[in-house]
Amino acid sequence: MSRNVIETVMGGVVLLVAAVFLGFAYTSSNLRDTSGYTVVARFNSVEGVSTGTDVRLSGIKIGTVVDQRLDPDTYLAELSLSLDDSIKLPSDTVAKILSDGLLGGTYVALTPGAEDEMIAAGGEIRYTQDPVNLTDLIGRFMFSAPPAPPGGQPAPAPSQAPAPEQPSQ
Repeated sequence: MSRNVIETVMGGVVLLVAAVFLGFAYTSSNLRDTSGYTVVARFNSVEGVSTGTDVRLSGIKIGTVVDQRLDPDTYLAELSLSLDDSIKLPSDTVAKILSDGLLGGTYVALTPGAEDEMIAAGGEIRYTQDPVNLTDLIGRFMFSAPPAPPGGQPAPAPSQAPAPEQPSQ
């Protein structure tokens, strides 16, 4: 009988810890619904971006990606961004797709410009920068090394003759 009570208490403790963990994960993940106005940004590539991806300004989440589609006329990827109503962006704002780190996810970073005119709801961010493909960069670096000299021997080092002394005056 006492064994059943101990197992029941331990099961309750495990469930309590799991509930605390899930609550912490939900509050720290910023899964809040961002309501606001929608703008469009067009990119050559939106690699790593999906619906729900963060939109950040100065590192602070101000919106989310709510839709992505391919424009059949221009073959550009079109992202619909839902932004907080309290944030008004100048018309020369730049949208970039950045990475959180080497193994982290991606996000859309906005850099506001200096124009007085603001982007209206349903407007477009005209200036965009595509994501950097790290695999491509590493490949370019690896294969851009100078070729080895013929015969596999390193090139001789230039002679190090001492420089002539200057006469003092």
